[in-house]
Amino acid sequence: MNSVTAHDYAWIGTSPLFRLMQDSGYTLTLIRGWSPREVLRAMKAEPHGTGEGTAGLIEADDAHRDEVDDSWDESYVAGAFIAPGENGDWTLVLGIDGGLGITAPCVETLSKGGRVVAHSTNGGKPIDLFHWFEDGELRTTFEGSSSREGHSPDELVPLLREVGFPLTAGGEYDESAPDVDEKAAVLALAERLTGVRVTESLLQDATYELGLVPEEPAEEWTSVVIDITDAHGERLYREWTYEEIAAASARARAEANAPVVITFGEVPTEDRSAPGTGEE
Repeated sequence: MNSVTAHDYAWIGTSPLFRLMQDSGYTLTLIRGWSPREVLRAMKAEPHGTGEGTAGLIEADDAHRDEVDDSWDESYVAGAFIAPGENGDWTLVLGIDGGLGITAPCVETLSKGGRVVAHSTNGGKPIDLFHWFEDGELRTTFEGSSSREGHSPDELVPLLREVGFPLTAGGEYDESAPDVDEKAAVLALAERLTGVRVTESLLQDATYELGLVPEEPAEEWTSVVIDITDAHGERLYREWTYEEIAAASARARAEANAPVVITFGEVPTEDRSAPGTGEE
């Protein structure tokens, strides 16, 4: 039985590679039952050759970013390779992507009849996420291990505790538990679910199949809702449709662009009480 814990991933605390991944934002996804080429195709990635190790992956992604004029463009180069794990080979996909990750519909497809485990960091002030999909279903996801969501949010509680997360048997935060590097615990959890031991050398020495992942189109929206309840229980609810907002924006632009007409000797209405006008 795999008994890996957060302690086995203490290396990430002194790893220049993992520090770069954390600072830049990354997504690491493990997929069972699909080849690297099939995974990249499911991600709608354009084939981008191969890269030797993380150095080759980062070089290809940096070159792509240099070619993109729009600094807000969220396309990126992902790399995939085969890694041995539980019940056969798995595909490991790594993207220094700001923590964007593989889209949910794509992951649901890739997990049908199998399993997908992913963890990510968005860089900067980090948001660290974990996802476990099984047979097309999001079983468990969390940022903080005591606030889990998904179809079976508590199923992993025993494993979470075993790898080092500070949780009670009921899955609540345990203040008496020893401190733990929760990112190291996430990697240990991913190994428990996949059998894939991620090491610095595994990531650095692999030959990556590269793919240029396109930017996801922005979702269309039809309305904006404000729903606020204050401390006294008073609720404010208001919905504006896209058409209402567009009309209001057009009126504001028209008013802002309207010419200002000043008649000589006439004081604007709002200034009639100003000093020297003779009115109080």
